[in-house]
Amino acid sequence: MVIMGIDPGFAITGYGVVEYKGNKFSVLGYGVITTTAGTDLHDRLLKIDKELAALIVRFKPDAVSVEELFFNKNIKTAIAAAHGRGVALLAGARSGAKVFEYTPLQVKQAVVGYGRASKEQVQLMVKAILNTAVIPKPDDAADALAVAICHAHSSKIISYGI
Repeated sequence: MVIMGIDPGFAITGYGVVEYKGNKFSVLGYGVITTTAGTDLHDRLLKIDKELAALIVRFKPDAVSVEELFFNKNIKTAIAAAHGRGVALLAGARSGAKVFEYTPLQVKQAVVGYGRASKEQVQLMVKAILNTAVIPKPDDAADALAVAICHAHSSKIISYGI
């Protein structure tokens, strides 16, 4: 199963693509989509959409997993990030792949085993689980890979109806 994880944002959207086969992971690709501050909202969203669509065509994921947003301070930032998240959900749905959503707590639980894990703990576990020489960078890409890992672990539960 090929899984694309997306850490949605407005200025930076992280993506990570893994193949999960026989309880083993292979990293197919990861990176970020960036948009320039000061550019019109619709142009930034269009850039995210076009680049996600191209990545979906390139990797042909069976599943697209998108992290839900969590903000407790700046509502303006939350609304801007939600625009990027909406584009990610739309791109996944448009592709025909199954789309799944996970909270940050679920991602941390699936990757580290503890829902209140630190960002550093998640990144170290991403490195270990994917058997990479270094922690994937930038952070948004590592977060997206964590979302993909979360889906791989959750898909066992989903397929068995547990």
